[in-house]
Amino acid sequence: MKKTILQLTAALLLTGVAGIANAADCKITVGLVMELTGPAGEYGQAGAKSVEMAFRDINEAGGVRGCDLVTDTRDSQSQGNVAVDAATQLVQVKKVPVVIGGIISSVSIPILTSVTGPAKIVQVSPASSSPTLTALGRDGKTNGIFFRTITSDALQGVAAAKYAVDKGFKKLSIIHVNNDFGVNMVAEFARAYKALGGTIISTTPYNEKQSSYASEVTAAMGGEPDGLYLISYPVDGATIARTWISQGGPQKFLLNDGMNSPDFIDSVGAEYLKDAYGTSSGTSPTASTDYFMKNYKDFSGIEPSNPAADRSYDAGAIVGLAIAIAGSEDPAKIKDAMFKAVDPAGTPIYAGKEEFAKALGLIKDGKPIRYEGVIGPVSFDKYGDITGPFRLWKIKDGKVETEGEMTTDDVGKLQSQIQ
Repeated sequence: MKKTILQLTAALLLTGVAGIANAADCKITVGLVMELTGPAGEYGQAGAKSVEMAFRDINEAGGVRGCDLVTDTRDSQSQGNVAVDAATQLVQVKKVPVVIGGIISSVSIPILTSVTGPAKIVQVSPASSSPTLTALGRDGKTNGIFFRTITSDALQGVAAAKYAVDKGFKKLSIIHVNNDFGVNMVAEFARAYKALGGTIISTTPYNEKQSSYASEVTAAMGGEPDGLYLISYPVDGATIARTWISQGGPQKFLLNDGMNSPDFIDSVGAEYLKDAYGTSSGTSPTASTDYFMKNYKDFSGIEPSNPAADRSYDAGAIVGLAIAIAGSEDPAKIKDAMFKAVDPAGTPIYAGKEEFAKALGLIKDGKPIRYEGVIGPVSFDKYGDITGPFRLWKIKDGKVETEGEMTTDDVGKLQSQIQ
């Protein structure tokens, strides 16, 4: 009898140990397709680290149903066809319920149209701003599964046009990357800039990864512009800017959000960028902003000012909370839960372990939450778009310095004036 009791006790102990091991091994995998290399590599590296940090914070808060959120990260190489192959592997082989990525629109769009949209798998882009993504939703081609934590270029183009006029850019030449992002940005900017009295001297597209952009710069310099609007990424953008300067172009630049980059500034030289201005999707600072700015570099080794960093943390946090709210890895339930993670009627939740523990407790009790992230409180419309302010910045002494902000209302009023 004594032996039987001892055997039973040992069996129970082993069962308990196995249960603990299983809990520790419990993982929920989210796919990441990020531009870790190529022209947008700087953004993708920051974006991947931000999502990892958000997942770490949720895991340390108790995880989702006791499971750890983990990433399966694939490099798109900043190329749409590579991204499609990576996303296909994640969705069809790894069976992930969510894909976060890409960073740039020319990566996110083919993932959406070729992989996640048809498969009805939730996709969240932290930084793809092309209006085409809205149009795809409006045309019923996304199955409602696409979300992004950045405002559309349809709005940013208007903000950039007003800022250009305010900064005295009367005659601009434009050089832009020849992809969906660049083409749409030019179209929205040109419409607003011309309506505000500006003149576009020339518009010159370029293809990525060229060894030289001398011919494009020569074409753009004709007609004596008083500045260059450069719509690009840090690597190619720096090459173009250096060529423009070496050929005697005016050292006055208007830049898109992607040029808000230490690498771009260092490569061109701060002494040539004393009259360089730009716009970025802005933030409405919250407790999350403060937390992120204080902790991100220690976690990642990357500056928190990287354009993709803040909104990638929010993408990861919202996805993690949505999976918790959904109560399963069913993509349809996660899609519905994306809206619930930022419920305007919910209890405000901020970034970090303690706040996420609070959120997970509320979710367990069936109570609504409103995640107010690093970029501020957002809500999604039916196409997965957000609205928000735009940051107006300039480069001063080799650093990006905020000059002001255009609110969503400001942009809306301007839109109504120029239509």
